[in-house]
Amino acid sequence: MKPKMKRKGLMNNDGIWNAVTKVICEHDFPSEEETIYESFIVFHYFAELESGGHEMFLTWFSDHIKKAGIKKYSIDLAGGLEKIGADDYAEIVKKHLDPLWHLYLALETDESIEHEFYKLIEKADNDYHQLNGRLAQLLEAHFVKIHTDLIEVLEN
Repeated sequence: MKPKMKRKGLMNNDGIWNAVTKVICEHDFPSEEETIYESFIVFHYFAELESGGHEMFLTWFSDHIKKAGIKKYSIDLAGGLEKIGADDYAEIVKKHLDPLWHLYLALETDESIEHEFYKLIEKADNDYHQLNGRLAQLLEAHFVKIHTDLIEVLEN
């Protein structure tokens, strides 16, 4: 059942962004609903990369990645990014996420690879930031497009 929200709270992109993020964040991971699942992983990738880079993303989402498995998670995340037109970001995921994940896990038992891990983190973060924040715009446009799939809009 879709949550209900009044149209007046969804009159601009900021209102829609807030409503959609609320809906997707209230669902358990992984959601059986494809739109929610894809939006959840793409939004959280964006949010963590903006606040702390790939290292924070791995730290905060390690349970989700373990639950899904790195291969499936990478495929799903890259696919979700491609679906919203964020192909350049999907390439970063395809190139860096799997090796970063394995180094991240290996750090628990082998501190000698710390330099290698942080070198790859820096490369992945630089690749992300060279795209100049386009992911925020693409994600916002996606949320505007899908909000009525996730929310029952009530007339005022």
